[in-house]
Order: sequence, then C-alpha cells, then structure tokens
Amino acid sequence: MNVPANCKYSEDHEWIRIESGNVAYVGITDYAQGELGELVYIEVETVGETINAGGVFGTVEAVKTTSDLFMPVNAKVLEFNDKVSDSGDPSLVNSDPYGDGWLVKVEISDLSELGKLMDADQYKAHIS
Repeated sequence: MNVPANCKYSEDHEWIRIESGNVAYVGITDYAQGELGELVYIEVETVGETINAGGVFGTVEAVKTTSDLFMPVNAKVLEFNDKVSDSGDPSLVNSDPYGDGWLVKVEISDLSELGKLMDADQYKAHIS
C-alpha cells in the first residue's frame, strides 16, 4: 500500500499535498482506489467554490459503486485535473493516485487545519 510521507490524510481516504504556500493538490488514497476498483467517471462541479472541511466536492464512479469526495480542509477549488475528467482517463487515479491521478487543486483557507489530519504513519494504522 502506497502512503507517501509528504501528504496528509483524512478519515474519508482523501490525501492533500501542499504545492506552494497555501495551494495544494487533493486526491483519493491508494487504499481508496483499491477498495473502489476501476474508476470510470469522475465529476467535480465545484471549481471556483469554497468547500468546508468534510464537504462534498465531487464524486467518483467505479464499475460497481459511486462515492462522494470529501474536502479534507476548508478550501477553494481552483482546478479540476483535466487528465482524469470526461475527456481524460479516470483510471489514472487507479494507476497513479498521488501523481497524475490527483483530482483538484485548491487554495487552503487556514493552513493550521492540516494539523487535524493524519500523517502517513497514522493513516497506515487507520487502514490496517
């Protein structure tokens, strides 16, 4: 199970990684994509909106199920990753969840909220 140390993790299996300043990338964890199976569709209609921590910012659809995506911190959605959108390849989330398979780029409202999330070791314990 891939759990990079440079990310923070939510109990809902989303990860967040700071890019620079208060700009970060958000995606679903390797564990989550494994549980969902092959992703066939990803919907994010919240670009430009500020989503509270725990709020739904989109959905992922796998062959057998659909799951909401939850924002790990209060943040404004700046961008949806074109590589995984309708015109792209949603299965990138399965093959590269922490790289090309990121879902949204966000602007974090308050960086101190990252302290409420799990680090890699805590997340490994959470999923074991």
